[in-house]
Amino acid sequence: MADNDGEELTYADAGVDIDASEAATAALIGMVGEGDGDYAGLLDIGDRYLALATDGVGTKLLVAEALADYSTVGIDCIAMNVNDLVAAGVRPVAFVDYLAVEEPDETFAEQVGKGLAAAADRADIELVGGETAVMPEVVRGLDLAGTCAGLAAKDAVFDGTAEPGDALVGWRSSGIHSNGLTLAREAVTRDHDYTDPCPFGEYDTLGEALLEPTRIYTDLLDPMRDHDVRGAAHVTGGGWGNLERLGVNRYVVDDPFEPQPVFEFVQAAGNVSDAEMHRTFNMGTGFVAAVAPDAAESLAA
Repeated sequence: MADNDGEELTYADAGVDIDASEAATAALIGMVGEGDGDYAGLLDIGDRYLALATDGVGTKLLVAEALADYSTVGIDCIAMNVNDLVAAGVRPVAFVDYLAVEEPDETFAEQVGKGLAAAADRADIELVGGETAVMPEVVRGLDLAGTCAGLAAKDAVFDGTAEPGDALVGWRSSGIHSNGLTLAREAVTRDHDYTDPCPFGEYDTLGEALLEPTRIYTDLLDPMRDHDVRGAAHVTGGGWGNLERLGVNRYVVDDPFEPQPVFEFVQAAGNVSDAEMHRTFNMGTGFVAAVAPDAAESLAA
């Protein structure tokens, strides 16, 4: 257990350089060709779109490993995918998972499956298959990812671009979700262990607070359509910078949700600046929609 020497911790220091990651992603897109859509790839199938999104759980799995509790990571895996489809204005319908393991283990596989089943029920989607690969020379422990398919009428997908004067309506996150865990883990373990008692909330341990599963936002889709939402942002890696996916505008966030105590703990433990926190984490708001000002209050309600 390392001592906190007071040095300011950044996401890049912890091992994830957002700028380098975005450059690598841009290079990949440049070689394979850019598809339609931002949060989801859209395929024209006649009278509607078939949409696909893919994502994983990330280094949150290392916290699960430390606590030997994988019961919630399946929720994160599905949530990260269905939320992206919802941000595009697409209804998620089916999911396939990919579990890569160093060695097969019936116990953690059962726990992962438990989370996947719970999330599929919550998101109202079907689990239609998956793959488990044993790769001892490639994977240490396990990695969990998946792909979600969705369908939408062509006039139902969001334009994706906010207009000057639009109101931003936000919905609360459940906590850290499944982004920025590399920074959060580095900060928390400077002077603590995942098994240490948690000084905030109803969590038994600090690790349990970090494992709080990602909120699923599929219930927002119909209300957003009913209120003619122009675009939505799933606040993931990059924090509040995700608003720029709604267009290059000046965004004013004047009434944000209060961040959950876990963010305050991470910031203090890692001596992380305010700017770095908001560049890395959702800070209490997991989903945002841009809508005409006269529809904002009704949509929020």
